[in-house]
Formats: sequence, structure tokens, C-alpha cells
Amino acid sequence: MDTRFSSALHMLILISEAETPMTSEQIAGSVGTNATYIRKIAGSLKKAGIIESRQGVRGFTLLIPSERLTLLSIYRAVNGSSCVSLFDLHQNPNDRCIVGKHIKPVLQKEFSSLESVVSQALNGRTLKNIIDMMRNEIDAQGTNMTSGEQK
Repeated sequence: MDTRFSSALHMLILISEAETPMTSEQIAGSVGTNATYIRKIAGSLKKAGIIESRQGVRGFTLLIPSERLTLLSIYRAVNGSSCVSLFDLHQNPNDRCIVGKHIKPVLQKEFSSLESVVSQALNGRTLKNIIDMMRNEIDAQGTNMTSGEQK
């Protein structure tokens, strides 16, 4: 399972909520990965115009306000695709079998329909929605979002 999307969301929440620009090393520490992986995701997000980094200034900043940044645009940025792709078809069904002969077109239609539903849902949600849910979770746990310390 690919983790680029969840890692990108984690990264963007950190960037959005940080008081100063965060470096790939700081982000990697929170995500639980290495800075090289974070820089790869950052490259995709920069190419999509979602974040920026400046010469001579360490760290990343968000270019699109969190309330306007849809989850679909983040998904597309890190997956390099204009459509959501959740399912793969097996490649070599047996054409001499009645199921094998007809399975691909049936599954392609069904998978396309399901992926369309997911795309619409992602397009209706924003980074701010995720941040708000995180704040609610943090409040329920009695911790501080910026420091991670108990209240």
C-alpha cells in the first residue's frame, strides 16, 4: 500500500500549523520516515503549486490556504494522476473460461464507478477539514497541537 497521500497530509498539516517554516528533517521526524522521502513528496507538492521553498530560507510554506486546498488536489499531486486509482485488475484472465473472458470489462466499469465516488468525496473535503478533525482529536486527548504536550 502506498503511503504518499497520508504522508503528504501529515506534512501539509505540519507546514500549515507551524509558526516557522519546517524543514524536511523536522517533518520526517514527525512522519516517521527519512528526509529523502519527504523531499520527494515535497517535490510533487511544489510542482503542483501547493507548497514552496525559497533559496536561502530553510523549510516549506503553504501556498494555498488550507480551506481551499482539496484532498483531491493533494492526492493528484502526490500520485501524479488526474484520476483516483484504488484498484488494479489482474492481467491474464483465461479467455477460455466464461468468467475470465468477461471479468475485465465488468470490473473496469465497477472500479471506475467506485473511484468516481471517492474522487467526488475527496474533492468535497479540504486540508482544513482534516486539521479541524485533528484539533478535535487533540482536544479530546487533552494535548496541545503545536507542542504535543499534555494540557
